[in-house]
Amino acid sequence: MAVYKIVVIGDPVLREEARPVPEVTRNIQKLLDNLADTMYAARGVGLAAPQIGVSKRVIVVDVGEGLWELVNPEIVSREGEDVNVEGCLSIPGVAGKVRRASRVVVRGWDRNGREIEVEASGLGARALQHEIDHLDGILFIDKAIEIFS
Repeated sequence: MAVYKIVVIGDPVLREEARPVPEVTRNIQKLLDNLADTMYAARGVGLAAPQIGVSKRVIVVDVGEGLWELVNPEIVSREGEDVNVEGCLSIPGVAGKVRRASRVVVRGWDRNGREIEVEASGLGARALQHEIDHLDGILFIDKAIEIFS
């Protein structure tokens, strides 16, 4: 597919609430492919559509358990608490400690428009929460309890 330029902090799209996707079309499937290609090329573990300048509620995550593709994802359950270090492809050279739920259940659509649920803990839960925050215009630095440059 294609590898896109990742937008960085300062671009207004990163602070917008992304638009819901009314249905999964070929263009949305292509967006999922392009997000995955871009994420892998950047050696990231997750990417949200706003990070490539597209204001749509679409994310991809791969923390080594296979690729999760989610359209219109929403967290339906959270458990526990974990504080750990995060970084972001849209904020190069910066990391920070962020408090997140240690386990989440996320509901959304797959690439075929079918409803799916993803249960994750550890890094998977952290990555899903981080990417869903992007869809609401929230960056990890907004939640960080400590920032490192």
